Amino acid sequence: MHPDGEKIVLTEEEIGKRVRAMGEEISRDYQGKEILCVGILKGAMVFLADLVRRITAPAQFDFMAVSSYGASTRTSGVVRILKDLDRGIEGRHVLIVEDIVDTGLTLNYLVENLKSRGPASLNVCAFLDKPSRRLAPVDIHYNGFTIPDEFVVGYGLDYNESYRNLPYIMVLRPEVYGKGK
Repeated sequence: MHPDGEKIVLTEEEIGKRVRAMGEEISRDYQGKEILCVGILKGAMVFLADLVRRITAPAQFDFMAVSSYGASTRTSGVVRILKDLDRGIEGRHVLIVEDIVDTGLTLNYLVENLKSRGPASLNVCAFLDKPSRRLAPVDIHYNGFTIPDEFVVGYGLDYNESYRNLPYIMVLRPEVYGKGK
């Protein structure tokens, strides 16, 4: 384990097994349809890459970058689109692929924004869910893991742009992000 970690929450093996199962479920649900997987940068990049390789239905992907955190560990509640989709989604089957759903404020905004663009369907696939922190309603169609309210990094999730490359999910020691000082 990385020296900044307190404990490992999800191993590389557990993640791989669940991502395979999610890919199979999505493939069944979208059989005969083409999916546009919208990865939310930067955190969902690793999850999206692994997930789309497990989806057998025809799939394309695009990216959006949104911000509500900055360098903080808590959301500001103000969502900004930093990078929008490259193409329109009208009439398409869209699957938002998110790394973690925390308060739900960012995802709620994103879902409403994309719904207004007229997709044929719009679903959400989240790698991690922290329902204990929810402030806004969100409907997660494909949920990887539900986790407690701990600050986690790895497998695409970061603190101040670090730890994304870890192949597992770990709880970051509070002194690393300022809570232990």
